[in-house]
Amino acid sequence: MSYRSISRFNLIFKWVLINCFLMLAEKAYCDDQLKPSLPDPQALRISPLRPSDPSFDENNRTENWSVHAQATYLFQRRDDFYSNYRSQNSFLNTNEGGDDKSYTFSATAFLGRRLWTGAVFYFNPEIFQGMPFNGQLVGLGGFQNGELQKGAFVSPVYYTARAFIRQTMNLGGDEELSSEGPNQFNGMVSANRLVLSFGKLATLDYFDDNTYSHDPRTQFQNFSIFSMGAYGYAADIKGFTFGGVAEWFQDNWIFKMARLALPIVPNTPKLDYSLSKDYADQIELTRFHQFGGQPGATRLLWYRQNAFMASYQDSINTGLNNSMNPEITENRKYGTKSKGIGLNVEQAMNPSVGFFGRWSWNPGETETQTLDISESLSAGLSIKGSKWFRPKDTVGFGYAINRISSPEINYLKNGGMTAFIGDGNINYKPETVFECVYNTAIRENAILTIDYQKITNPAYNSARGPIDILGLRLHFEY
Repeated sequence: MSYRSISRFNLIFKWVLINCFLMLAEKAYCDDQLKPSLPDPQALRISPLRPSDPSFDENNRTENWSVHAQATYLFQRRDDFYSNYRSQNSFLNTNEGGDDKSYTFSATAFLGRRLWTGAVFYFNPEIFQGMPFNGQLVGLGGFQNGELQKGAFVSPVYYTARAFIRQTMNLGGDEELSSEGPNQFNGMVSANRLVLSFGKLATLDYFDDNTYSHDPRTQFQNFSIFSMGAYGYAADIKGFTFGGVAEWFQDNWIFKMARLALPIVPNTPKLDYSLSKDYADQIELTRFHQFGGQPGATRLLWYRQNAFMASYQDSINTGLNNSMNPEITENRKYGTKSKGIGLNVEQAMNPSVGFFGRWSWNPGETETQTLDISESLSAGLSIKGSKWFRPKDTVGFGYAINRISSPEINYLKNGGMTAFIGDGNINYKPETVFECVYNTAIRENAILTIDYQKITNPAYNSARGPIDILGLRLHFEY
């Protein structure tokens, strides 16, 4: 396909996108039967409730079981794009043999059982089916679908996503209502409390939270917009880990710390359950505040990794000494360390508009355990549809700028391949991501989403792209 044909396709692609959004808005404007509120599973907020409140007894009942479920289907299609060269880890266009369609489907049961005072056990069986554009997850710094970390499976696969115990110890303060939801019981808790969790869980269930951008099943879909792109969090190839998390809630502060297992070989299924050789430590401090009478929060994160990993410079040196391309898999050493920091902010501007922003950094000296991003800056807006008579709908706009370190750039220039990127060479420029998402509540427990992403300089290579991706997502929850 010629470059002129690609440009023509881009114009048609964007015209179709704009008309889809206009049709949704027109339908919303004419619909005078507003649907009930759809709860946001990632924004289960705790609100004060006094014993004198008439609804205290109703909200303070203690169920022994909690049962919830979700199912999410996401279909994405890309346009064709310019490519000057490619290699085994490139995001392929049609002429290079790449598929222009990708999809994921996941279904999860959230089962909970009270044990003793303050203790609960949660078990989340999950099935997944999906396929990346190339048949493998490669070619981007910020991947376009947060569900794709679970792998490529033509047939559905079953696994245990989470199985952990949580103990809550009240430390005094006002009684507050904990609303029932996925992996959360309804009931009263103290505002000041210590919460301990241990078992198989997901790092991002606890860290890097944000009201407006955190859940790829219901909000933004690109990794570098719904999370800190440079946060090397602990995860196996399906996105889960094993370990312990401590959370201390005190007035308007939350302090969290955790030790979580990394794979014994980077980006493989088997975790180090001993938590002594391959692990990630992290701490996060959250401060809730009011600005202009509107709620907001600031989160500061620090983490470090200790794992069986390779450094890019060692790999380059070995390659030069042996007159071959550098290869990280041949240079891994036990006890290799990395670290990073991140800043996460959210602020309501009024009852209908919220702002979010993230910045994260790591030195980029070693191979990645998550994404090929050494520094990421992202920001965006989330707007409720009150202005067009659909208060339960949401439109979101997000933008991210991702970078990699000098050692990784040199590694790629010498023909090296990471787990996710490598075009055989690189004309380095920062990778940028623009995402626009529109959620419409089609029923009380269902959300239909149209999503558009434009990724420029994919895998930090100006010799390829840009890539336009249009997605349709359907999410159910119970």
